[in-house]
Amino acid sequence: MTTVPDRARASSHLPPGPAGPDGRGVSRRGLIGWVLAGSTLAVAADLTVGAAPANAAVPSPPQVPELYDLGDLQTHSALPTSQLISITLDEQGVAHFAIPRAEVGQGITTAAAMLIAEELTLPVEKVRVTLAKARPELVFNQLTGGSNTMQSMFTPIRVAAATAKGRLLQAAAIELGAQVSSLVAKDGVVTGPTGSSVTYGALATLAASTETVAVEVALTPRSEFSVIGTPRGRDDALAAVTGRKQFTLDLQVPDALPTMVCRPPELNGSPRFVNNLAAVRAMPGVTDVVLVPTGVAVRAATFGQCIDAVRALDVQWNPGSVTGESDASILAELKAAELPMAVPSVPLLATTLDLRVEFMFRSSAALEPNCAIADVRSDRATVWAGLKAPIVAQRDIAEAVGLPQGAVTVNVVTGGGSFGHKLFGDAATEAAVISKAMGKPVKLLWHRADEPRQGRVHPMATSRVRATMLAGQVLTFEQRHTSVVTDFGHGLGERLTAMAAELPANLGGMGLSQSIFTLTQELPYDFGVVTQLLNEVDTRFNTGSMRNIYSPDVACANELAVDQIAKRLGQDPYTFRMGFLKNAKAKRCLAAVAKAGGWGRSLPAGVTQGIAVHTEYKGATAVLVELDTRPATVNRTVRNAVTGPRVTKAVIAVDVGLVVNPRGLEAQMMGGVSDGIALALTSSNHLQDGHFLEASWDNYFYTRQWNVPLEFSCIVMPSDEELPGGAGEAGVAASVAAVACAYARATGKVPTRFPVNHGTISFTPKTFVPPVPESPVDGLSSTF
Repeated sequence: MTTVPDRARASSHLPPGPAGPDGRGVSRRGLIGWVLAGSTLAVAADLTVGAAPANAAVPSPPQVPELYDLGDLQTHSALPTSQLISITLDEQGVAHFAIPRAEVGQGITTAAAMLIAEELTLPVEKVRVTLAKARPELVFNQLTGGSNTMQSMFTPIRVAAATAKGRLLQAAAIELGAQVSSLVAKDGVVTGPTGSSVTYGALATLAASTETVAVEVALTPRSEFSVIGTPRGRDDALAAVTGRKQFTLDLQVPDALPTMVCRPPELNGSPRFVNNLAAVRAMPGVTDVVLVPTGVAVRAATFGQCIDAVRALDVQWNPGSVTGESDASILAELKAAELPMAVPSVPLLATTLDLRVEFMFRSSAALEPNCAIADVRSDRATVWAGLKAPIVAQRDIAEAVGLPQGAVTVNVVTGGGSFGHKLFGDAATEAAVISKAMGKPVKLLWHRADEPRQGRVHPMATSRVRATMLAGQVLTFEQRHTSVVTDFGHGLGERLTAMAAELPANLGGMGLSQSIFTLTQELPYDFGVVTQLLNEVDTRFNTGSMRNIYSPDVACANELAVDQIAKRLGQDPYTFRMGFLKNAKAKRCLAAVAKAGGWGRSLPAGVTQGIAVHTEYKGATAVLVELDTRPATVNRTVRNAVTGPRVTKAVIAVDVGLVVNPRGLEAQMMGGVSDGIALALTSSNHLQDGHFLEASWDNYFYTRQWNVPLEFSCIVMPSDEELPGGAGEAGVAASVAAVACAYARATGKVPTRFPVNHGTISFTPKTFVPPVPESPVDGLSSTF
């Protein structure tokens, strides 16, 4: 296989296409593709001519995301560099595509392969999708977040693949002595009218171009799709379940030895002095011990030896960023910062509903701990890590080690989960700093105890809702969301700044967080005057865009309020929602889950239903759950566990427009429901005396086996839309809201703090000095 472009070389084997790069001659429905110079066929898409960007027009209030949302912003900002994304075809007839996004378990490599297979009429198995290195020339086109990958890449990938197919057919026409219109391409073989045929592999070199030329292409109409929209298992599923899948720590980089960090007892503390440096350096297997801003780094022959050395270190620490702070003190800070409501609490003639809900800190640690490999030399650096914003990581690493950005190579590796973690290059930058300090390659692993204590968390927040009602109508609905600051330093802020002139007019003057809040939050009901405002305070915590950013908390507060409004008006929660929903997709989803889940059916005392909707990324979800709060369930005993209410049944309906891979979408929804159950019932961090108590998963209660629903079903709503919407985070918000509503009905009291079991600390906190438990000796009975 040969890769691409030398746009200055001689002439092509084949005649150029009908359109030039200026777009003249492009038909109304045409798109432009590029045949790139190369020894085998290489093609790319160009969406800057021949097609209009999605929703470029500036929308107007009242609800900004209904017209222009965060997905539009990301898609729009990616368009100018879409022509730099290319597909190559090798002499074995295999198509190769390095996707400039990160695969962290969401299935985008499988979906991208399906798009290419569709346009090339090639078996999916003959498409190889890998992850691209950091490519600064892509500017805003290499960030994985906001459920935007399929939205922004659906058309560019297809245009590139269609360009390749057109070029192959032209080459086949010459080879077979036939007209292009008489050829049939199927499964990587082109057959002529006489029955003679030639494979894509044989055509790969013949179809190549010695110069870069533009061609007009037409995409396969939806009515002829045979791959897109069909359920397909993940392309890496077998490798994952058999242990052959390669993650960062599986890579073998010469001399990159295991490395870990002894971290401070307080959040964001730093080392001042090591009392026993020489003794630790002399421990078995230890090669290096150095002080870095985040702690004391140890490099050794094995990770077990690293843990032993970390535990042996005697360090004097500087205080952290939140010395003495606790859940209560931060909640008091948030309460003091809450913005006032506009409508008085007792308006003339109308009745008022007031609700205030608190959301605790939550860990966004993924299944794969923070990790990275780094090799920093005097004139260059090379890093390997799971990174969703590799261009920003490359810049940050260069700054941290004092090298030009062009001297830093950042290799993107498949990540074992993200939860927003991998938007930040924390581990990659730290590994580079350690490698420079040691002068050696390092394979850095964060201990699981490090993650909830020093890693990224979902910010603590409060959400206040005030609604006024008169004569059976909702006249106003106000929401004031107050939060610890969410860190958007992963590149999204730069996109907003660059796109400022094209953003909706009412975003002018807003800060970064407020702009993102406004671009993502919408209330799908006809509730008169609706205002949703964000105020953020306190930058001392390490926060991030945990799955769905603000939406789970915002939707939970809103849907709890909707249930209470329905109660005040004497209506059933489902009937009330159907009467006030203005979003047609949400209405259809709600009706679907109500029917499939048997809304209102007779249930035993202590088992209740909850129902909720959410709209975002131009799509909609609805969730129905059944919650068992009977004593036999709540008081059951599970070893080392927090038990309590259990969701016994969950039904989710999702409409995200055109669906590329229904099976992948169902998997995303299953994950979203699991997230929602955890956020409503069990998972949170406890802040005490300037540090979080949790360390590792045995003290952090994400949805576990005993929490998962006994019955789960996902309804993928039919859609006649031509483009996919965002799906990666879509299942979370309505799920947490539905569970919260079910809990309120079960207890007869609206919960005002989430998760509802936050007041229970059912574990003995691990020590802060040393910061990690002992190394496991058998890998079975005591792993942490």
